[in-house]
Amino acid sequence: MRKIIALLFGISALLMNAQQKVNEALKKELDEIMKVDQGYRKLFDTEITPEKREQLLTTLNIDKEEFKKKGWQMVAEHDSLNVQKIENIIAQYGYPGKTLVREPTNQAAWYVIQHSTKIGKYLPLIKEAGKKKEIPFTWVAMMEDRYLMQEDKEQIYGTQGKGEMTKDKNGKQVFVNFVWPVKDLKNVNKRRKEAGFDSTIEENAKRMYGPDFKYEPYTLKQALELRNKNK
Repeated sequence: MRKIIALLFGISALLMNAQQKVNEALKKELDEIMKVDQGYRKLFDTEITPEKREQLLTTLNIDKEEFKKKGWQMVAEHDSLNVQKIENIIAQYGYPGKTLVREPTNQAAWYVIQHSTKIGKYLPLIKEAGKKKEIPFTWVAMMEDRYLMQEDKEQIYGTQGKGEMTKDKNGKQVFVNFVWPVKDLKNVNKRRKEAGFDSTIEENAKRMYGPDFKYEPYTLKQALELRNKNK
């Protein structure tokens, strides 16, 4: 009986310690940062209804006329502010993972870094957070892919896509969406499965660009030529 009581006391103490680790003030701050990061981007979703856009503008306390005037510039401005906040948080706590702020708040810092120009600086920290199970490895994979794309290199897991202007065979300007080139393409779906993704590269391409999108692999040379045409 004493052993059972001691065991129950030990479990209770562990649970109390786990609760004490959660920083509620930090969680609240990160929840607000994520609401802004994701909310502003939802305003530009092509599938959002006018009613939902109106509701979102109200929720985010955005003036409709200012939104019409500034558009994506508002996203860029808030991204810049959010990066500063996240850098300060990381300097104090390290990566704010699920132990510190629980799920899904552990996504907040990841989103801000993923949407910034500072992936190279924080990718080692993201990889470490993935190893410690503070974030899913799929997030590590997505950030690594984006970093490689920014560096004009082939991605590993096929998570990142691009859109570029080009000309069709008649010389007419058209916008082309494509999945950024992938290293060792024949094994990409195996790597995706091992990383924890529940979709193939072909299925993920349809998720990014719509059910009618047909995945056609681009070489790195083709992608860079397409990008350089628009510089």
